Amino acid sequence: MSNNKKPTKHEALLWSIALPGFGQFLNRRYYKGSIFILLEFLVNVFANFNLAIIYSFTGEIQKAINVTNFQWLMFYPCLYMFAMWDAYREAEGETNSYSYLPFVFGAFFVTIGLIYSTKLKIMGVLLGPVILPILFLLPGLTVGLIIYYILLTTKGKRK
Repeated sequence: MSNNKKPTKHEALLWSIALPGFGQFLNRRYYKGSIFILLEFLVNVFANFNLAIIYSFTGEIQKAINVTNFQWLMFYPCLYMFAMWDAYREAEGETNSYSYLPFVFGAFFVTIGLIYSTKLKIMGVLLGPVILPILFLLPGLTVGLIIYYILLTTKGKRK
């Protein structure tokens, strides 16, 4: 990538998935990227999210639930998805109308998954505050993409 060229949309999106704020740094939005990294760090630390991730991926779901500060973790899905959308939007290439919809619905569904993560069992298994919200991301993105395509299709027919 030359010094004057912006990153591709997928490149900015993938770096933003790695850590909110990295996509903004790639887009040379250093102030905004620093804010996202700071917010991600604050929410992560105050929610005890890294411990919850460790416990979840080692199968200790009740420990993950016990260490999680849900009042802080509720901020995470919107922060994460907004940082991804912002990095995607600012990167090289055309941004279609309604491209924010998969991100918005992804954040909404992940938040719903987080709310029910201490009670909802899938096939008798409690998945907890990390794995269940991740699973809820898939229907959220799907709903967002369906609405996105419906709106683009109907917008095209109106012209």
